[in-house]
Amino acid sequence: MNPARALYSLVTWCAQPLLRRKLRRRAVAEPGYGYGVGERFGRYPAPIDSLMPHSSTDPLGRFVWIHAVSLGETRAAAILLAELREQLPGMRLLLTHGTATGRAEGEKLLQAGDVQVWQPWDTPGAVSRFLRKFRPAIGILMETEVWPNLVAGCRQRGIPLVLANARFNEKSLRNAQRLAALARPAYGGLVAVWAQTEEDATRLRAIGAPVRGVFGNLKFDVVPDARQVAQGRAWRAQVQRPVVMLASSREGEEAMWLENFKQKQALALDGKALAAINSEANALALTAVQWLIVPRHPQRFDEVHQLLQRAGLTVSRRSTWAGQPNAADVWLGDSLGEMALYYGLADVALLGGSFAPLGGQNLIEAAACGCPVVLGPHTFNFAEAAELACAAGAAQRVPDIGAGMERAVQLAQHADQQQAASERAMQFAQAHRGAAQATVKAVLEIVQPGLSVAQ
Repeated sequence: MNPARALYSLVTWCAQPLLRRKLRRRAVAEPGYGYGVGERFGRYPAPIDSLMPHSSTDPLGRFVWIHAVSLGETRAAAILLAELREQLPGMRLLLTHGTATGRAEGEKLLQAGDVQVWQPWDTPGAVSRFLRKFRPAIGILMETEVWPNLVAGCRQRGIPLVLANARFNEKSLRNAQRLAALARPAYGGLVAVWAQTEEDATRLRAIGAPVRGVFGNLKFDVVPDARQVAQGRAWRAQVQRPVVMLASSREGEEAMWLENFKQKQALALDGKALAAINSEANALALTAVQWLIVPRHPQRFDEVHQLLQRAGLTVSRRSTWAGQPNAADVWLGDSLGEMALYYGLADVALLGGSFAPLGGQNLIEAAACGCPVVLGPHTFNFAEAAELACAAGAAQRVPDIGAGMERAVQLAQHADQQQAASERAMQFAQAHRGAAQATVKAVLEIVQPGLSVAQ
Protein backbone atom coordinates (compact mmCIF):
# COMPACT_ATOMS: atom_id res chain seq x y z
CA MET A 1 0.00 0.00 0.00
CA ASN A 2 1.50 3.32 -1.03
CA PRO A 3 1.86 6.04 1.64
CA ALA A 4 -0.97 8.16 0.22
CA ARG A 5 -3.47 5.29 0.37
CA ALA A 6 -2.20 4.25 3.80
CA LEU A 7 -2.92 7.75 5.12
CA TYR A 8 -6.28 7.82 3.32
CA SER A 9 -7.19 4.45 4.84
CA LEU A 10 -6.36 5.73 8.31
CA VAL A 11 -8.55 8.79 7.78
CA THR A 12 -11.51 6.76 6.50
CA TRP A 13 -11.15 4.31 9.40
CA CYS A 14 -11.09 7.13 11.95
CA ALA A 15 -14.10 8.77 10.25
CA GLN A 16 -16.40 5.78 10.83
CA PRO A 17 -18.02 7.19 14.02
CA LEU A 18 -18.65 10.46 12.18
CA LEU A 19 -20.31 8.55 9.33
CA ARG A 20 -22.59 6.74 11.77
CA ARG A 21 -23.56 10.06 13.36
CA LYS A 22 -24.22 11.60 9.95
CA LEU A 23 -26.43 8.66 8.97
CA ARG A 24 -28.45 9.00 12.18
CA ARG A 25 -29.02 12.67 11.46
CA ARG A 26 -29.94 12.08 7.82
CA ALA A 27 -32.36 9.33 8.87
CA VAL A 28 -34.48 11.89 10.74
CA ALA A 29 -35.53 13.48 7.45
CA GLU A 30 -34.95 10.44 5.23
CA PRO A 31 -35.59 7.17 7.10
CA GLY A 32 -33.87 5.17 4.37
CA TYR A 33 -30.51 6.25 5.79
CA GLY A 34 -31.28 4.39 9.00
CA TYR A 35 -31.76 1.07 7.24
CA GLY A 36 -29.00 -1.53 7.00
CA VAL A 37 -26.30 0.69 8.51
CA GLY A 38 -24.10 -2.35 9.15
CA GLU A 39 -23.89 -2.95 5.40
CA ARG A 40 -21.90 0.28 5.10
CA PHE A 41 -19.16 -1.41 7.11
CA GLY A 42 -19.28 -4.82 5.44
CA ARG A 43 -21.65 -6.44 7.96
CA TYR A 44 -24.56 -8.30 6.39
CA PRO A 45 -27.64 -9.92 7.94
CA ALA A 46 -28.26 -13.66 7.82
CA PRO A 47 -31.10 -13.48 5.22
CA ILE A 48 -28.57 -12.37 2.59
CA ASP A 49 -26.76 -15.71 2.97
CA SER A 50 -29.72 -17.56 1.43
CA LEU A 51 -29.41 -15.38 -1.69
CA MET A 52 -25.73 -16.04 -2.30
CA PRO A 53 -24.73 -17.80 -5.56
CA HIS A 54 -23.97 -21.50 -5.23
CA SER A 55 -20.97 -21.35 -7.58
CA SER A 56 -17.83 -19.32 -6.99
CA THR A 57 -16.13 -20.46 -10.22
CA ASP A 58 -18.80 -20.20 -12.92
CA PRO A 59 -19.14 -16.49 -13.82
CA LEU A 60 -22.76 -16.98 -14.89
CA GLY A 61 -23.50 -18.20 -11.37
CA ARG A 62 -21.84 -15.17 -9.79
CA PHE A 63 -23.10 -11.65 -9.38
CA VAL A 64 -22.81 -8.89 -11.95
CA TRP A 65 -22.22 -5.98 -9.61
CA ILE A 66 -23.39 -2.47 -10.51
CA HIS A 67 -22.68 0.49 -8.25
CA ALA A 68 -25.00 3.48 -8.72
CA VAL A 69 -24.41 6.01 -5.98
CA SER A 70 -27.57 8.12 -6.25
CA LEU A 71 -30.79 8.68 -8.16
CA GLY A 72 -29.34 9.84 -11.48
CA GLU A 73 -26.78 7.05 -11.63
CA THR A 74 -29.43 4.48 -10.73
CA ARG A 75 -31.60 5.61 -13.60
CA ALA A 76 -28.63 5.29 -15.95
CA ALA A 77 -27.92 1.86 -14.46
CA ALA A 78 -31.50 0.81 -15.20
CA ILE A 79 -30.91 1.42 -18.91
CA LEU A 80 -27.68 -0.59 -18.86
CA LEU A 81 -29.27 -3.34 -16.78
CA ALA A 82 -32.13 -3.86 -19.23
CA GLU A 83 -29.61 -4.51 -22.01
CA LEU A 84 -27.52 -6.77 -19.74
CA ARG A 85 -30.52 -8.89 -18.82
CA GLU A 86 -31.40 -9.24 -22.50
CA GLN A 87 -27.90 -10.46 -23.35
CA LEU A 88 -27.48 -12.50 -20.14
CA PRO A 89 -30.91 -13.83 -19.19
CA GLY A 90 -29.44 -15.92 -16.34
CA MET A 91 -27.48 -13.12 -14.69
CA ARG A 92 -27.87 -12.17 -11.05
CA LEU A 93 -27.54 -8.56 -10.00
CA LEU A 94 -25.67 -7.16 -7.02
CA LEU A 95 -26.76 -3.51 -6.78
CA THR A 96 -25.09 -1.01 -4.44
CA HIS A 97 -25.81 2.64 -3.64
CA GLY A 98 -24.65 5.51 -1.47
CA THR A 99 -27.89 7.50 -1.05
CA ALA A 100 -31.40 6.71 0.11
CA THR A 101 -32.98 8.04 -3.10
CA GLY A 102 -30.69 5.84 -5.18
CA ARG A 103 -31.55 2.77 -3.12
CA ALA A 104 -35.29 3.43 -3.28
CA GLU A 105 -35.11 3.77 -7.06
CA GLY A 106 -32.91 0.68 -7.29
CA GLU A 107 -35.47 -1.50 -5.54
CA LYS A 108 -37.60 -1.26 -8.67
CA LEU A 109 -34.88 -2.99 -10.69
CA LEU A 110 -34.57 -6.14 -8.58
CA GLN A 111 -35.65 -9.60 -9.68
CA ALA A 112 -35.66 -12.94 -7.88
CA GLY A 113 -32.14 -13.83 -6.75
CA ASP A 114 -30.81 -10.25 -6.92
CA VAL A 115 -29.23 -8.56 -3.92
CA GLN A 116 -29.20 -4.88 -2.99
CA VAL A 117 -26.91 -3.46 -0.29
CA TRP A 118 -25.13 -0.23 0.56
CA GLN A 119 -21.76 0.57 -0.97
CA PRO A 120 -19.08 -0.35 1.58
CA TRP A 121 -17.36 2.55 3.29
CA ASP A 122 -13.93 2.78 1.70
CA THR A 123 -11.82 1.24 4.45
CA PRO A 124 -9.71 -1.84 3.66
CA GLY A 125 -11.71 -3.89 6.16
CA ALA A 126 -15.19 -3.00 4.88
CA VAL A 127 -14.13 -3.43 1.25
CA SER A 128 -12.52 -6.80 2.00
CA ARG A 129 -15.64 -8.09 3.75
CA PHE A 130 -17.85 -6.88 0.90
CA LEU A 131 -15.78 -8.53 -1.84
CA ARG A 132 -15.26 -11.73 0.15
CA LYS A 133 -19.00 -11.96 0.77
CA PHE A 134 -20.29 -11.42 -2.75
CA ARG A 135 -17.36 -12.44 -5.04
CA PRO A 136 -18.77 -10.61 -8.13
CA ALA A 137 -17.77 -11.69 -11.62
CA ILE A 138 -17.36 -8.02 -12.59
CA GLY A 139 -17.93 -4.63 -11.01
CA ILE A 140 -19.46 -1.77 -12.99
CA LEU A 141 -19.15 1.68 -11.42
CA MET A 142 -21.53 4.27 -12.86
CA GLU A 143 -20.38 7.70 -14.04
CA THR A 144 -18.06 9.13 -11.36
CA GLU A 145 -17.64 6.76 -8.43
CA VAL A 146 -14.00 5.71 -8.04
CA TRP A 147 -12.79 4.78 -4.55
CA PRO A 148 -9.10 3.97 -3.90
CA ASN A 149 -9.51 1.00 -1.55
CA LEU A 150 -12.38 -0.46 -3.57
CA VAL A 151 -10.24 -0.39 -6.72
CA ALA A 152 -7.25 -1.86 -4.91
CA GLY A 153 -9.36 -4.60 -3.33
CA CYS A 154 -10.76 -5.66 -6.69
CA ARG A 155 -7.29 -5.79 -8.24
CA GLN A 156 -6.00 -7.95 -5.40
CA ARG A 157 -8.83 -10.45 -5.94
CA GLY A 158 -8.75 -10.42 -9.72
CA ILE A 159 -12.22 -8.87 -10.02
CA PRO A 160 -12.41 -6.68 -13.16
CA LEU A 161 -13.68 -3.25 -12.19
CA VAL A 162 -14.82 -0.78 -14.85
CA LEU A 163 -16.23 2.74 -14.98
CA ALA A 164 -19.20 3.06 -17.33
CA ASN A 165 -20.97 6.15 -18.66
CA ALA A 166 -18.01 8.07 -17.27
CA ARG A 167 -18.10 11.83 -16.97
CA PHE A 168 -15.22 13.93 -15.67
CA ASN A 169 -15.38 17.70 -15.76
CA GLU A 170 -12.60 20.25 -15.35
CA LYS A 171 -13.27 20.67 -11.64
CA SER A 172 -13.01 16.91 -11.10
CA LEU A 173 -9.73 16.84 -13.00
CA ARG A 174 -8.27 19.69 -10.94
CA ASN A 175 -9.29 17.96 -7.71
CA ALA A 176 -7.82 14.66 -8.88
CA GLN A 177 -4.56 16.32 -9.89
CA ARG A 178 -4.25 17.92 -6.45
CA LEU A 179 -4.55 14.42 -4.97
CA ALA A 180 -2.62 12.69 -7.72
CA ALA A 181 -0.79 10.32 -5.39
CA LEU A 182 -4.17 8.87 -4.45
CA ALA A 183 -6.18 9.45 -7.61
CA ARG A 184 -3.75 8.14 -10.22
CA PRO A 185 -3.48 4.62 -8.76
CA ALA A 186 -7.26 4.56 -8.28
CA TYR A 187 -8.14 5.50 -11.85
CA GLY A 188 -5.20 3.58 -13.25
CA GLY A 189 -6.31 0.46 -11.37
CA LEU A 190 -9.54 0.17 -13.33
CA VAL A 191 -9.69 -2.42 -16.10
CA ALA A 192 -11.58 -0.14 -18.48
CA VAL A 193 -13.27 3.25 -18.65
CA TRP A 194 -15.99 4.09 -21.19
CA ALA A 195 -16.51 7.83 -21.42
CA GLN A 196 -19.58 9.82 -22.41
CA THR A 197 -17.68 12.35 -24.54
CA GLU A 198 -14.27 12.90 -26.08
CA GLU A 199 -13.69 15.76 -23.63
CA ASP A 200 -14.43 13.44 -20.69
CA ALA A 201 -12.06 10.87 -22.22
CA THR A 202 -9.24 13.40 -22.56
CA ARG A 203 -9.55 14.48 -18.93
CA LEU A 204 -9.76 10.89 -17.70
CA ARG A 205 -6.63 9.92 -19.64
CA ALA A 206 -4.84 12.89 -18.06
CA ILE A 207 -5.30 11.30 -14.62
CA GLY A 208 -4.21 7.85 -15.82
CA ALA A 209 -7.54 6.17 -16.52
CA PRO A 210 -7.54 3.36 -19.13
CA VAL A 211 -10.15 4.81 -21.50
CA ARG A 212 -11.24 2.04 -23.88
CA GLY A 213 -14.04 3.81 -25.70
CA VAL A 214 -16.33 6.83 -26.01
CA PHE A 215 -19.90 5.50 -26.18
CA GLY A 216 -22.06 8.56 -25.46
CA ASN A 217 -24.49 8.99 -22.60
CA LEU A 218 -26.55 5.97 -21.51
CA LYS A 219 -29.40 8.28 -20.62
CA PHE A 220 -30.10 8.87 -24.31
CA ASP A 221 -31.27 5.23 -24.39
CA VAL A 222 -33.99 5.89 -21.85
CA VAL A 223 -37.52 5.03 -22.91
CA PRO A 224 -39.88 7.28 -20.90
CA ASP A 225 -42.81 5.65 -19.15
CA ALA A 226 -45.49 6.00 -21.81
CA ARG A 227 -48.32 5.89 -19.29
CA GLN A 228 -46.80 8.70 -17.27
CA VAL A 229 -46.22 10.86 -20.33
CA ALA A 230 -49.79 10.22 -21.53
CA GLN A 231 -51.22 11.07 -18.09
CA GLY A 232 -49.23 14.29 -17.96
CA ARG A 233 -50.37 15.34 -21.41
CA ALA A 234 -53.99 14.51 -20.56
CA TRP A 235 -53.81 16.74 -17.49
CA ARG A 236 -52.14 19.48 -19.53
CA ALA A 237 -55.02 19.38 -22.01
CA GLN A 238 -57.45 20.06 -19.16
CA VAL A 239 -55.61 23.17 -17.96
CA GLN A 240 -56.77 26.49 -19.36
CA ARG A 241 -53.28 27.97 -19.55
CA PRO A 242 -49.77 26.81 -20.52
CA VAL A 243 -47.70 24.89 -17.96
CA VAL A 244 -44.09 25.89 -17.31
CA MET A 245 -41.89 23.77 -15.01
CA LEU A 246 -38.80 24.45 -12.94
CA ALA A 247 -37.40 20.92 -13.22
CA SER A 248 -35.09 19.25 -10.67
CA SER A 249 -34.49 22.55 -8.91
CA ARG A 250 -31.64 22.80 -6.43
CA GLU A 251 -31.21 24.78 -3.24
CA GLY A 252 -31.48 28.52 -3.85
CA GLU A 253 -33.10 28.27 -7.27
CA GLU A 254 -36.67 28.32 -5.98
CA ALA A 255 -35.85 31.55 -4.14
CA MET A 256 -34.45 33.01 -7.39
CA TRP A 257 -37.63 31.97 -9.18
CA LEU A 258 -39.80 33.41 -6.42
CA GLU A 259 -38.03 36.77 -6.43
CA ASN A 260 -38.59 37.18 -10.17
CA PHE A 261 -42.17 35.94 -9.98
CA LYS A 262 -43.09 38.34 -7.17
CA GLN A 263 -41.52 41.27 -9.02
CA LYS A 264 -43.57 40.52 -12.13
CA GLN A 265 -46.66 39.90 -10.05
CA ALA A 266 -46.29 43.32 -8.42
CA LEU A 267 -45.82 44.97 -11.81
CA ALA A 268 -48.89 43.24 -13.16
CA LEU A 269 -50.91 44.84 -10.36
CA ASP A 270 -49.42 48.30 -10.88
CA GLY A 271 -50.66 49.75 -14.15
CA LYS A 272 -48.68 52.99 -13.78
CA ALA A 273 -45.41 51.12 -13.26
CA LEU A 274 -46.17 48.93 -16.23
CA ALA A 275 -46.79 51.87 -18.46
CA ALA A 276 -43.64 53.59 -17.23
CA ILE A 277 -41.30 50.69 -18.03
CA ASN A 278 -43.27 49.28 -20.95
CA SER A 279 -43.07 45.71 -19.65
CA GLU A 280 -46.76 44.89 -19.32
CA ALA A 281 -46.62 41.91 -21.67
CA ASN A 282 -43.79 40.21 -19.81
CA ALA A 283 -45.22 40.89 -16.36
CA LEU A 284 -48.67 39.64 -17.23
CA ALA A 285 -47.31 36.63 -19.08
CA LEU A 286 -45.30 35.32 -16.12
CA THR A 287 -48.40 35.34 -13.95
CA ALA A 288 -50.68 33.93 -16.66
CA VAL A 289 -49.12 30.48 -16.92
CA GLN A 290 -49.43 27.56 -14.55
CA TRP A 291 -46.13 27.09 -12.73
CA LEU A 292 -44.90 23.66 -11.67
CA ILE A 293 -41.84 23.29 -9.41
CA VAL A 294 -40.20 19.88 -8.96
CA PRO A 295 -37.29 19.96 -6.46
CA ARG A 296 -34.38 17.62 -7.16
CA HIS A 297 -34.15 16.20 -3.63
CA PRO A 298 -37.15 14.84 -1.70
CA GLN A 299 -35.91 16.11 1.66
CA ARG A 300 -36.55 19.64 0.34
CA PHE A 301 -40.21 19.16 -0.61
CA ASP A 302 -41.52 20.60 2.67
CA GLU A 303 -38.94 23.40 2.67
CA VAL A 304 -39.96 24.55 -0.81
CA HIS A 305 -43.64 24.30 0.09
CA GLN A 306 -43.09 26.56 3.11
CA LEU A 307 -41.05 29.04 1.05
CA LEU A 308 -43.87 29.45 -1.44
CA GLN A 309 -46.58 29.67 1.20
CA ARG A 310 -44.70 32.34 3.15
CA ALA A 311 -44.64 34.39 -0.04
CA GLY A 312 -48.43 34.30 -0.12
CA LEU A 313 -48.77 31.79 -2.97
CA THR A 314 -51.23 28.95 -2.95
CA VAL A 315 -49.56 25.57 -3.46
CA SER A 316 -50.97 22.25 -4.61
CA ARG A 317 -48.76 19.22 -3.99
CA ARG A 318 -48.72 16.24 -6.34
CA SER A 319 -49.23 13.95 -3.34
CA THR A 320 -52.70 15.48 -2.81
CA TRP A 321 -53.91 15.07 -6.39
CA ALA A 322 -56.62 12.53 -7.09
CA GLY A 323 -58.14 12.60 -10.56
CA GLN A 324 -56.31 15.74 -11.68
CA PRO A 325 -54.17 18.62 -10.36
CA ASN A 326 -55.82 21.02 -7.94
CA ALA A 327 -56.07 24.72 -8.70
CA ALA A 328 -53.24 26.79 -7.18
CA ASP A 329 -50.69 29.46 -8.01
CA VAL A 330 -47.97 26.81 -8.03
CA TRP A 331 -48.00 23.04 -8.37
CA LEU A 332 -45.33 21.26 -6.34
CA GLY A 333 -44.02 17.96 -7.68
CA ASP A 334 -43.37 16.09 -4.43
CA SER A 335 -43.07 12.53 -5.75
CA LEU A 336 -40.23 10.29 -6.88
CA GLY A 337 -40.06 8.36 -10.12
CA GLU A 338 -42.54 10.55 -11.97
CA MET A 339 -40.37 12.89 -14.01
CA ALA A 340 -41.88 11.52 -17.22
CA LEU A 341 -45.32 12.56 -15.92
CA TYR A 342 -44.07 16.05 -15.08
CA TYR A 343 -42.37 16.48 -18.46
CA GLY A 344 -45.56 15.33 -20.15
CA LEU A 345 -47.51 17.86 -18.11
CA ALA A 346 -45.19 20.78 -18.94
CA ASP A 347 -45.10 22.76 -22.18
CA VAL A 348 -41.56 23.96 -21.37
CA ALA A 349 -39.04 23.23 -18.60
CA LEU A 350 -36.40 25.39 -16.94
CA LEU A 351 -33.45 23.12 -16.13
CA GLY A 352 -32.64 23.02 -12.44
CA GLY A 353 -29.04 23.19 -11.29
CA SER A 354 -28.15 25.43 -14.23
CA PHE A 355 -29.20 28.77 -12.72
CA ALA A 356 -27.11 28.35 -9.57
CA PRO A 357 -23.46 27.33 -10.16
CA LEU A 358 -24.20 23.63 -9.68
CA GLY A 359 -23.53 22.23 -13.13
CA GLY A 360 -27.08 21.51 -14.27
CA GLN A 361 -29.24 18.40 -14.18
CA ASN A 362 -29.84 15.86 -16.92
CA LEU A 363 -31.83 17.33 -19.83
CA ILE A 364 -32.03 14.09 -21.82
CA GLU A 365 -35.18 12.75 -20.16
CA ALA A 366 -36.97 16.02 -20.89
CA ALA A 367 -35.98 15.77 -24.56
CA ALA A 368 -37.09 12.13 -24.77
CA CYS A 369 -40.50 13.19 -23.42
CA GLY A 370 -40.74 15.96 -26.03
CA CYS A 371 -40.40 18.79 -23.50
CA PRO A 372 -38.29 21.75 -24.72
CA VAL A 373 -35.74 23.01 -22.18
CA VAL A 374 -34.42 26.44 -21.22
CA LEU A 375 -30.92 26.31 -19.73
CA GLY A 376 -29.12 28.68 -17.40
CA PRO A 377 -25.41 29.47 -17.68
CA HIS A 378 -24.14 26.57 -15.51
CA THR A 379 -24.22 23.23 -17.34
CA PHE A 380 -20.69 21.92 -16.79
CA ASN A 381 -21.92 18.52 -15.56
CA PHE A 382 -23.58 17.89 -18.91
CA ALA A 383 -21.64 20.29 -21.11
CA GLU A 384 -21.69 18.36 -24.37
CA ALA A 385 -25.34 17.26 -24.04
CA ALA A 386 -26.30 20.88 -23.37
CA GLU A 387 -24.37 22.20 -26.38
CA LEU A 388 -25.76 19.51 -28.67
CA ALA A 389 -29.30 20.17 -27.46
CA CYS A 390 -28.95 23.91 -28.12
CA ALA A 391 -27.50 23.25 -31.57
CA ALA A 392 -30.41 20.93 -32.38
CA GLY A 393 -33.04 23.43 -31.21
CA ALA A 394 -34.13 21.13 -28.36
CA ALA A 395 -32.89 23.64 -25.77
CA GLN A 396 -32.16 27.34 -25.46
CA ARG A 397 -29.64 29.04 -23.20
CA VAL A 398 -30.24 32.24 -21.20
CA PRO A 399 -28.01 34.25 -18.84
CA ASP A 400 -30.14 34.05 -15.69
CA ILE A 401 -33.38 32.72 -14.29
CA GLY A 402 -35.33 35.92 -14.96
CA ALA A 403 -34.53 35.72 -18.65
CA GLY A 404 -35.23 32.01 -18.51
CA MET A 405 -38.69 32.50 -17.08
CA GLU A 406 -39.56 35.05 -19.76
CA ARG A 407 -38.21 32.84 -22.56
CA ALA A 408 -39.99 29.75 -21.29
CA VAL A 409 -43.30 31.57 -20.95
CA GLN A 410 -42.96 33.10 -24.40
CA LEU A 411 -42.37 29.67 -25.94
CA ALA A 412 -45.19 28.05 -23.96
CA GLN A 413 -47.68 30.69 -25.09
CA HIS A 414 -46.97 30.18 -28.81
CA ALA A 415 -48.36 26.76 -29.66
CA ASP A 416 -46.70 26.50 -33.07
CA GLN A 417 -43.24 27.34 -31.68
CA GLN A 418 -43.73 25.01 -28.74
CA GLN A 419 -44.77 22.13 -30.98
CA ALA A 420 -41.79 22.62 -33.27
CA ALA A 421 -39.42 22.71 -30.29
CA SER A 422 -41.06 19.59 -28.86
CA GLU A 423 -40.48 17.68 -32.09
CA ARG A 424 -36.85 18.82 -32.24
CA ALA A 425 -36.35 17.64 -28.66
CA MET A 426 -37.58 14.12 -29.44
CA GLN A 427 -35.49 13.95 -32.62
CA PHE A 428 -32.43 15.04 -30.65
CA ALA A 429 -32.94 12.32 -28.03
CA GLN A 430 -33.46 9.59 -30.62
CA ALA A 431 -30.40 10.59 -32.66
CA HIS A 432 -27.92 9.89 -29.83
CA ARG A 433 -28.98 6.42 -28.73
CA GLY A 434 -26.76 3.33 -28.69
CA ALA A 435 -24.55 3.70 -25.59
CA ALA A 436 -26.22 0.81 -23.74
CA GLN A 437 -25.58 -1.71 -26.49
CA ALA A 438 -21.95 -0.60 -26.90
CA THR A 439 -21.34 -0.76 -23.14
CA VAL A 440 -22.79 -4.25 -22.75
CA LYS A 441 -20.73 -5.49 -25.68
CA ALA A 442 -17.60 -4.14 -23.96
CA VAL A 443 -18.60 -5.73 -20.64
CA LEU A 444 -19.04 -9.11 -22.31
CA GLU A 445 -15.64 -8.83 -23.97
CA ILE A 446 -14.10 -8.53 -20.50
CA VAL A 447 -15.93 -11.44 -18.86
CA GLN A 448 -15.90 -13.83 -21.83
CA PRO A 449 -15.45 -16.73 -22.39
CA GLY A 450 -17.11 -17.39 -19.05
CA LEU A 451 -20.13 -15.36 -20.09
CA SER A 452 -21.54 -15.51 -23.60
CA VAL A 453 -23.96 -13.32 -25.48
CA ALA A 454 -27.50 -14.62 -25.65
CA GLN A 455 -28.47 -15.70 -29.13
